[in-house]
Amino acid sequence: MAIDAWLLQASLADPAGAPALRFYRWTRPTLSLGHHQHPLPAHWRELAAAGAIDLVRRPSGGRAVLHGGDLTYALVWPAAAASRRHAYGLASAWLCCAFAAMGQPLHFGRRAPSRDRTSCFATSTSADLVHRNGAKRIGSAQLWRRGSLLQHGSIQIEPPPDLWREIFAEEPPCLPPLPLAGAALERQLRRSAEQHLPCGGGRPWLEQALSPGELEALAADEDRYRLGSDGVTPGSRLISGRDSTSPAATMARAIGASASPRG
Repeated sequence: MAIDAWLLQASLADPAGAPALRFYRWTRPTLSLGHHQHPLPAHWRELAAAGAIDLVRRPSGGRAVLHGGDLTYALVWPAAAASRRHAYGLASAWLCCAFAAMGQPLHFGRRAPSRDRTSCFATSTSADLVHRNGAKRIGSAQLWRRGSLLQHGSIQIEPPPDLWREIFAEEPPCLPPLPLAGAALERQLRRSAEQHLPCGGGRPWLEQALSPGELEALAADEDRYRLGSDGVTPGSRLISGRDSTSPAATMARAIGASASPRG
């Protein structure tokens, strides 16, 4: 979460800079909450206190997402050349193309957003991608800062049914198995991003990792996105305009054309 917010912040220093696309997975079952999602149900706090799940807060909006059986992506688009109305379509077309190439076409949901639901996957809005049977495969949310866009998404692969029921009191989406997994799935998604993301301009994307210096500089603020079992960030520090990351989240990032998004 913190790396993604930091990449968005870095893009503000160089609006003409390269976009960034990251894929990452989760080492423990983790519930990520939308930036404005309050309060937490009591049984979520109990599960966190018992060590069954970790809690983090996203810089982006939307409702809660259970991670662990998914592949998460983050797209940072400096000076996004789109209105907010059309941004989801432009920033999600590469996903539609990737799944169509795997023989599993997706389309956007049609339901209205609802704050009555605690789970991102309980409803399918125009920000989400679903199968023909209505099962929601990808839930996405956005954060905009001065015209630059961070779009988060969770690509559900094998959502854990027992934990899903315990958290959300409903069944997980009934998803068809994918023909690709692991690194092969990520390669398919990256190829589609190169071809179909408008912010990439059809150029090859370079894969980079955060440098040790970047990680060291950003590690001090890692608690900004971690929540305790009481649903509060350690030290009651809330998300602010300056974002950072943790050495524990050292993931590769794919960056269009330029060697660095730092500006």
